[in-house]
Amino acid sequence: MSKRKPIAWLGTLALLLAGFLLSSSTMKAANAADVPDSEQASKLLSDTKTMAFQLKEDAATMASFTYMTVSWQSHVKAIDLIKEHVNALGRQETKLKDAKAAASPWQKAAIDRIAPFLNELEGYTSAIIEHLNKEPNRLTTAQYKDYLEANADFSADLATMIGDFVDYGKTKQRLERLTDKLEVPTR
Repeated sequence: MSKRKPIAWLGTLALLLAGFLLSSSTMKAANAADVPDSEQASKLLSDTKTMAFQLKEDAATMASFTYMTVSWQSHVKAIDLIKEHVNALGRQETKLKDAKAAASPWQKAAIDRIAPFLNELEGYTSAIIEHLNKEPNRLTTAQYKDYLEANADFSADLATMIGDFVDYGKTKQRLERLTDKLEVPTR
């Protein structure tokens, strides 16, 4: 009988510890939901949305070059503009990462999701530039068209994703204002 008491005691201790850890993680989740949106992160995300939509438009315009006869010089001007947009978004991403510590969970998620898109865009933009440098007269190859299309697709996806997050933030703020106005209990 004395051998069973330590085992029962350990079981009770294990249950108490599990309960503590569960309540601790639940409180952390509740606290994460209580983190207010960062005005700085919201402003930076809104600016990033504007930048991403401009990139999307320019990348779509360049992708449309595959359906018409456009000089290689026009391709160079277009990709230089796209490169400037991608570089500006890279600088903006740095600002967002600097603001991340004070950001709310949804803002942090938005910031984290930008980097993969930018990495792809940098790669396709570089591939287009390399193609234009090596073969400026071969603008109708399938590979080149694929680069243009991929750049346009990733630009559109980035703009949509950031736009959705910014819209979410605005909707969340509007809901919070209405909750306060109507004095609706939240818990």
